Amino acid sequence: MTTQPTVPFEQQYPAVAQRGIDQSTWGALQNSVFPGARDESILMAVDYCLSRHLDILLKPVHLVPMSVKDATSGNSTWRDVVMPGIGLYRIQADRSGTYAGADEPEFGPVLTVDLDGNQYTFPEWCKYTVHKLIGDRIVAFSAKEYWLENYATAGRNAQAPNAMWKKRPYAQLAKCAEAQALRKAWPDIGQAPTAEEMEGKEFVSSEKDVTPQQPAIKHYPVDQFEINYTKWSSVIQSGKKTAEQLIAMIESKGVLTEPQKQALINCEVEEI
Repeated sequence: MTTQPTVPFEQQYPAVAQRGIDQSTWGALQNSVFPGARDESILMAVDYCLSRHLDILLKPVHLVPMSVKDATSGNSTWRDVVMPGIGLYRIQADRSGTYAGADEPEFGPVLTVDLDGNQYTFPEWCKYTVHKLIGDRIVAFSAKEYWLENYATAGRNAQAPNAMWKKRPYAQLAKCAEAQALRKAWPDIGQAPTAEEMEGKEFVSSEKDVTPQQPAIKHYPVDQFEINYTKWSSVIQSGKKTAEQLIAMIESKGVLTEPQKQALINCEVEEI
């Protein structure tokens, strides 16, 4: 019986090895940190963390399936998008050296609301306060988020909350409020929503071509030029305006062709 030679990890996953990731770490990423994710999606998360000097094994980011609509074709495709987790916001605040802790979240009155024929109980709002050291002062930054404005539904046409928001109405809302408070205190964290805020929500992003486009050239109407030519030539020959001044005035309404410009310039030549 012939034994097949084992392919070295570096040859089997060259893109992974090039990033300095060994076989055991890659296995952990595939099976524990991002189970079920495609290799290329995991590598996106790896690159995100490497660029920010983050330990990917702590899972500071998440891979969130997102429906992306192409503006040209109108077709939608699902792809994994790297999104920050609330843990990343905490890491960034701590790294700033100005994070001075946070208060326990405050919750508003409990509401019971009928959604899709069932009764659901949840806190009306949550207020989260973080503290930042500015100079020699500790300044509080608070964010107040409402459950009805943040919860994720069980489906596109449903009003009932999904399993996570149904099971953890307080914890989910607190994470949303904390993320908002951290963004207010440390704007350089970024304004992207966290994966916790998008938990179970449908997030559709339309890709648009944002390349600056040259505006369409608007030419001066040929028939209008022919009608006005006699009048303009008289203005030039009378000395009221030079051909250059008249051309500038006309082109504020529409671009002249080279032959049209030359015809006006010839009016000055004829005068001479």
